[in-house]
Formats: sequence, C-alpha cells, structure tokens
Amino acid sequence: MSQLRLPFRSLSPAAYQGLLACNTALAASSLGLPLLELIYLRISQINGCAYCLGEHSQALRECKMPQEKLDCLAGWRISELFNDRERTALAWAETLTHISEKGAPDELYEPLKAHFSDVEISDLTLAAALMNAFNRLAVGMKL
Repeated sequence: MSQLRLPFRSLSPAAYQGLLACNTALAASSLGLPLLELIYLRISQINGCAYCLGEHSQALRECKMPQEKLDCLAGWRISELFNDRERTALAWAETLTHISEKGAPDELYEPLKAHFSDVEISDLTLAAALMNAFNRLAVGMKL
C-alpha cells in the first residue's frame, strides 16, 4: 500500500464531514443498504478504488449478499442474479460514473420511474455522486 499523499480528513474536516453526513443520510434512505452498497461497489470497480472495493465488498457480505452475486457484479448485464430494480440502478450509476462520455440520456433515466419513487431516484443519483467523490479522494490521495 502506498503512503497517503495528504491527510485530507484533517486538512478539510468540514468538507469531509459533509460527505460523511450525506453517506449517513443515504444509508437511512428507502433504497436499502444492500442496493446502496451494490451501487457503491460497482462504481468503485469502474473507478479502480481498491480501498472502496474492500470496504463495500465487506459491507455487502455483512448484508448477507451471496458471494456468487458479488463475484458476478462486473458482468451484471448478462448475469441472471440481478433483478430489474438492481439492473436499473446499476445502469444509472454507471451512466453517472461515465457522464463525460454520453451524458445522462433519457433512455437510461426513464426506466428508473418503474422501480423507484422520485425521492429514491434523487437518493440514487446522490449516492452515485457521493461514491464517485469518495473514489476520487481515495484514488487521488492514495488512501
């Protein structure tokens, strides 16, 4: 493991506490912790954040997520282990993670309405933004 570039938690405590407060609020949302952690893990896979991969894999195991499902997460599109709600959330999370490539097209946003309330769509979008922020901190600062 490499050495932390900067102690960002202590250098920017108010900003970092804001991220943690957002995380706490999302954990209490109606999305449910297993879905949130699944989204967090997939975003961390895309962003190559080893620290977050370990954290969210462990959290999912604690939520009793089957190991087989964790093993197939990178291939969720072709795996039968993921339900429609999870697939829709994963597609949206990936879209937001790669937003510079294709934006956030209606054809990926509209299916959310069949599985999530407006509040849940908002929370899901915030969750993707938050995990991307955490990944960028962890990778950028070599956590």
